[in-house]
Formats: sequence, C-alpha cells, structure tokens
Amino acid sequence: MNLSRKKGPIYLQVKNIIKDRVLSGEYQLEMNIPTHEQLEKEFSVSKITIRNAIEDLVGEGYLEKRSGKGTKVINNKIISKLSKGKNFSELLVEKGYRIKKKYANISIIHNQPDTFLYQQFGDTCYHVSRIYFLNDDPYIYFSHYLPNWLKLPLEKDAYKGSLYHLLNEQNISFARFTDEFDIELPDEIICKSLSISKDQNLLKRMRYAYDEDDRLVEYSEAFYQTKVHKYVVKFEV
Repeated sequence: MNLSRKKGPIYLQVKNIIKDRVLSGEYQLEMNIPTHEQLEKEFSVSKITIRNAIEDLVGEGYLEKRSGKGTKVINNKIISKLSKGKNFSELLVEKGYRIKKKYANISIIHNQPDTFLYQQFGDTCYHVSRIYFLNDDPYIYFSHYLPNWLKLPLEKDAYKGSLYHLLNEQNISFARFTDEFDIELPDEIICKSLSISKDQNLLKRMRYAYDEDDRLVEYSEAFYQTKVHKYVVKFEV
C-alpha cells in the first residue's frame, strides 16, 4: 500500500485505514484483525509503526489486545457530538453487512455560472467520487464537492479512509449537517457504476456539511440502490 510522509505520520495513516475498516465492517465486531506481522507486510512498515497504530485504537476503545489470542474488534461505532442518531453505515454493520468502498476519482472541476456549485464554491472545487458495495453488490454512488481553499491531495490513496477523518486532520470541525431527499434518474456513469438500467429512478440524498463558522465545507450527492437495501434512519432517545 502506498503511504507517504507528505500525508502526515505513517502510523496515523495506518491507524486511520484500520479504523475505517472497523467502522465499515470489513473487520467485523468480535473478530480478530490481521496479525501485526500481516499488517507489517501489507503496509510495508516497521513493527513499532503497527504497534503505535494498534495502541491508539485500543485507547480509543475500538480494539482489544488479548495475550496469545490476537487483537479483537470490540466497538464499530463512531459517536457524534451532534446527535444520538446512528448513521446508516453503522446500522448496516450492526446487521452483519459488509461495506466496501471503491475510489473512482479525485479531481478539480470547473463550475458553470448560475449553478449551485458556482454559488457555493466559485469557479472551481474538488470532486471526489466513490462507490460503496454492500456484500459485494454495488449499492451507493457518492459525489462529494469541497471548496478549493482546503488544499486537498489529488492522489486516490489519500481517500481510502474516511473523508471526514481527512478533513479532521486539516482541523475542520463540523457544527451541523442538513440532509435532503429526492427521487431522480441518475446519469449514465452512475447507472453503469451501480449496474442498473438507464430508466431506473433512484433515491437521491443531498447532504450539506457546515463548519463552526457556518461555511459549507462539503456538499454530497448519493444515489442509493434501494432494491439492494432500503435507506434507514434510526434515532435513540
């Protein structure tokens, strides 16, 4: 795997990748993650790098080290300071589904005048697209749009973990989110990516993420293949 010191401490990059695998269900609850030796080989790093990454995740309550028995996943939920509501990915992982991400593209795009993206981000912005698979079936097509003042990397490998973790590393803190939903016919690229016919309407979720200065930091559009699984929101009180 391609890690670079330009992206920050190597052990933190390894930690965030392992954490993302835990949160997405690739490393399932109550199961052991790969051994230190296997992780050293996968990431081409030293023993101390893996040990530091694992110890951080143990300290955060995601993993548990057991003498002679390996390292087990004991928590696969990320707690939001904004709400007790569980996000959709957490609900799917709780039900035993496996979620995998495919990183399609990261680029800087030019926005047309009189469009929403132009009004929010100006002439150009970042565009990150990726596909989520649910138990190996293409399920969600995500398009993320972010302002160019963030100075994001243009290498795909930088987006293998959580996008919000990447933004957090740039000291971005989110104060509020707004979700809107619609039914829409996706374009040809999305239809092909989700293996659906061109005349199939899909659930579309639009998310607006604002920082503590009430700036729109991330706008995303997500198309859900609800025939694979319905979209669910669950709140605890």
